[in-house]
Amino acid sequence: MAIRLYFQMLQRGWWLIVSAALAAVSISLALSYVTVPQYRAAARLIISPNSTLVGSTEIVRSLDTLDRQSTVSTYAEVLGSTRMFEETLTALKLKSSDLDGYTRSAVVLPSSSVLELSITGPNPEVAAQLANAISRQTIAYTRAMNQVYRVDFLDPATISSTPVSPQPLRDASLALVLGIVIGAVLAILREQIQTPIEALRMRGQMDQASSAFNRRFFQRDLEETLARSKGNIGLGLIHLEGLNGLVDSLPPRVSQKLLQNITIKLRKELRGNDRIGRWSELQFAVLLPSTPLQAAERTAERIRLSLLEPINLEQINAPVYLEPFVAVIVSEEQEAPLSMIERSERALEQARQRHFAEGDRLSPLNRL
Repeated sequence: MAIRLYFQMLQRGWWLIVSAALAAVSISLALSYVTVPQYRAAARLIISPNSTLVGSTEIVRSLDTLDRQSTVSTYAEVLGSTRMFEETLTALKLKSSDLDGYTRSAVVLPSSSVLELSITGPNPEVAAQLANAISRQTIAYTRAMNQVYRVDFLDPATISSTPVSPQPLRDASLALVLGIVIGAVLAILREQIQTPIEALRMRGQMDQASSAFNRRFFQRDLEETLARSKGNIGLGLIHLEGLNGLVDSLPPRVSQKLLQNITIKLRKELRGNDRIGRWSELQFAVLLPSTPLQAAERTAERIRLSLLEPINLEQINAPVYLEPFVAVIVSEEQEAPLSMIERSERALEQARQRHFAEGDRLSPLNRL
């Protein structure tokens, strides 16, 4: 269930995912275009016992010592030391400022007695030259300091024609994946933030007792519908005489259930774009966009007949007769919202008066 919920969040926020992915790829390609290419040159050195040692015992002892990781690590520290770097610069008649943008790294290759010196910088020739020069300086230094082991070139550094960075295709692929992940996170966060906001917004629009729109929102909706609609708009008012004195006497939960059942009844008789509002304590209102007079009257009659049927509530074990009075009007050309409201209220009052004058409990539909 949770997986399907997140999937629906991602579906609704697909534009965020696409936007984040495109932005990440665009930034990656732009950076690849403006970034100075970096080339890597690597020289490998091998450490071995000095073959000029005379006694076999000394060779065995030197091999045992070489197996210790600390011995090989010591040579790696010498290879990557500042001293070897500065002595190499002196030999090459260079200054430190001449090698700004170059980095070096000396490591021991796993499970071996092989050292690797890597130089990374914007010029592949300088990087290879520097790696080999530092390696030669280290070889000379270690031979002078220690006669037991011998350090030699295994693989001299060569000039690379391919930069290690940037790599537009690789970087764009990684950026695409990263953008999709970020977009998905944003889509989920947007849904989680928007849902409480949407709930608060709906709470401000709804009548909590009946689950219909409250009067303030319903009137604003009427104004907006009149402003943008070019056809007839129907406005119906429904007075439920049977609720008089009943709503206040019932327990709040039972009263709420009764009003919600009325809203459900009204919704069954309306189209999908019609709206229902709680007009007052005893009255509901319906908004019928793009509805001519005859269609509005038919809808109102269906509503009246539906509300004539009693509502049975288990909580009170007795039927509730709503005794509905229904009035409906349609908008006139360029009519103001307040004018429509006044006409509908007059129509409803006329229907009630005619009912009490005739003594007919089934009030007829008032037509204007």
